[in-house]
Amino acid sequence: MPHSSAVDGFRLGYDLSGSGTPVVLLHGWPGDRTDYRGVVPLLEKTYQVVVPDLRGFGDSDKHTTRDVRQYGAAAQARSVVGLLDELGLASVVLAGYDIGSRIAQTVARDHPERVRALVVSPPLPGIGDRVLAPAAQQEFWYQAFHRLPLAERLLDGSPSAVRDHLAHFWSHWSGPEFALDEAALHHLVSVYGSPGAFTASIAWYRAGAGAVAVSLAEKPPAREDRIAVPTSVLWPEHDPLFPRAWSDRLGDFFTNVTVEFADGIGHFVPVEAPARFAEAIRMATTIS
Repeated sequence: MPHSSAVDGFRLGYDLSGSGTPVVLLHGWPGDRTDYRGVVPLLEKTYQVVVPDLRGFGDSDKHTTRDVRQYGAAAQARSVVGLLDELGLASVVLAGYDIGSRIAQTVARDHPERVRALVVSPPLPGIGDRVLAPAAQQEFWYQAFHRLPLAERLLDGSPSAVRDHLAHFWSHWSGPEFALDEAALHHLVSVYGSPGAFTASIAWYRAGAGAVAVSLAEKPPAREDRIAVPTSVLWPEHDPLFPRAWSDRLGDFFTNVTVEFADGIGHFVPVEAPARFAEAIRMATTIS
C-alpha cells in the first residue's frame, strides 16, 4: 500500500495499476477505495488506474482537527491534485460518485488543465432549495445528524453500531436487485469501526460539504466560470437522495455535459454497475 506525500499534513493511501491513459477514481461515503473493486479489473489492461482513499477514509490519514475545513471539498481536492503531481500525471480522466463526485467537480473547476474528462454520478449542482422539500428531508436527515456530537458518542469506536449504521445506507440507497455482500460490509466495518475512524469519515459533513449545505448556498456561475471539462453524468434510477428531476439545471453549471439515465440501479453506481461505469470512462476517453 503506497502512500502519497503529505498535503496539509494528510497522506493518501492509494492503489495503482495498469498503464496507458491515467484514470483516477474517487469513492463515496460510506465507502473507501474498494468501492471500485469491480471497475478496476475492467480498466487496468488499457488504462493506468489510480484509486485513493480520501482524507479520513480507509488507509489515508485521519487527523483530529478543530479546523474541519481540512476535510471539505477544497481540501480533499488539494490532496487529489497533490497525488497527481507526485505521480507525474499532467491530465487525467477523473471519475467519482457521492462525495467523490463533489471532489472531482472541485478539481475540474479549480484545475481544469488537470482533468481530461469527468465521469460522475450524483450529487451534482442545480438542486437548490428543492433539498428542503419534505420528501428530500426524510432522506437527508443523516447530514444534520452527522454534524452533532451525539453521532460521535453513539457510533465512534463501536463496530457493532457502525455496522448497523452503514448497513442501513447500503440497503436503503441501493437498487432493488443489489445487496452488499458480507465480505464487503465486514471490510467497511473494519475501516470505519476503529476509534476515530467514523468521526473522521463524517468530518466531510461537519465541514459543510454535504449536499444540503452546498445546495442551499449554490448559485449558477457566470458562463465563463462554468465547468468546461467534458462531463459525462450517470444518473441512476433508484437513488432516493437524488431524483432524476434534479438533473434539469446542469446546463447552468457545465458547458459540455451529457446525461445518461442508468436504469435499475441505485446510488452506488460503480459498485452496483461496474461495467456500466467502466464503459462511461472508456467513452469519455474517446470523446475528450
